[in-house]
Amino acid sequence: MTETIKRDKFVSLTYTITDQDKQILERIDKPVNYIHGRDSQVIEKIEYALEGCGQGDEISVELNPEDGFGEHQPELTYTDDIENVPPEFRHVGAEVEFQNDKGESRIFRVSQIENGKLTVDGNHPFAGKVITYNIKVNVVRDATPDEMANGVAQTSTLH
Repeated sequence: MTETIKRDKFVSLTYTITDQDKQILERIDKPVNYIHGRDSQVIEKIEYALEGCGQGDEISVELNPEDGFGEHQPELTYTDDIENVPPEFRHVGAEVEFQNDKGESRIFRVSQIENGKLTVDGNHPFAGKVITYNIKVNVVRDATPDEMANGVAQTSTLH
């Protein structure tokens, strides 16, 4: 009998994220591991879709902005003269962490450099996009007592 994904099962999976034109935005080949139904970082709609799947199953889950990474917020985009930006951040893709007066921090990415101006964006790169997670279930098994107590160690999460 094949194990199926349900609460308290250890799950290991890989995935790609594609946009509406089926272009791959992200590919995760190193397995993501989590305990199903526990305080995982798995997006709720994806966790529901995985319920009942077994090892070897492949599913696709489409996420609208409200299900995934939110709407794009223009107020989180700032443009300044490139000369006002430290040299180490003067390339597209550079990340800088800013903190507000309440101590809350957010990562901003350099999204554009044009005509002596540099733009940073605090939105998630997938904000405002309809995206699809294409998921392959690699392992489904009972979680160990240690995994139940301490969670699953890993380097990436499905979020």
